[in-house]
Amino acid sequence: MPEVLQNIKDDLDSKIGSQITVIAQAGRKKTTTRKGVLLETYPSLFVVQLDKAEGTFERVSYSYTDILTKNIDINFGREVKSA
Repeated sequence: MPEVLQNIKDDLDSKIGSQITVIAQAGRKKTTTRKGVLLETYPSLFVVQLDKAEGTFERVSYSYTDILTKNIDINFGREVKSA
C-alpha cells in the first residue's frame, strides 16, 4: 500500500468507534450525506455503520482512495478530512 494511503488508514484506525459524517459525490453536482459510526478498517476499505434514520442500508464501505481522490469528504465532529 502506498505511504499516503497507509497514512489515511492509520488516521482512521485511531478513530474506530467515532461518529462520522460522509459526504459522497453522487454524480453531476449531487452529493449524498450519510451519518453513522466508523465500524471497522480493512487493508483496502473502511466500513461505516449507518444511523437507523439514514435509510435502508445498515452499513456502507468506502475505499481510502475515495478520500485521496476527493470523491468523499469525512467529518469527525468539526474536523473535515478531504486528504
